[in-house]
Amino acid sequence: MIELIRSNDPVELSWVQSVLADEGIDCLVFDFHASILDGSIGALPRRLMVTPDDESRARYILEIARRDLPGNVDADSETDDNAAIYDDIKG
Repeated sequence: MIELIRSNDPVELSWVQSVLADEGIDCLVFDFHASILDGSIGALPRRLMVTPDDESRARYILEIARRDLPGNVDADSETDDNAAIYDDIKG
């Protein structure tokens, strides 16, 4: 397994899991229980892991998804180009 992101933010972790699941990429959250044991003070961030085969695709999908978040001024100009590139990668 390869670490995709490391975060103490449960909302971010949930969002990333949802984005990846929509694209058929399985992921696991490591250190979930350890972070609960520390009292959720943020000393132990959780790690979201993917398989080595899915790593590059998962990183690309997250990059596109983050660009498309509301408030990103560059999203409108790049969306069409990114969709064409993703279609080529996805096959």
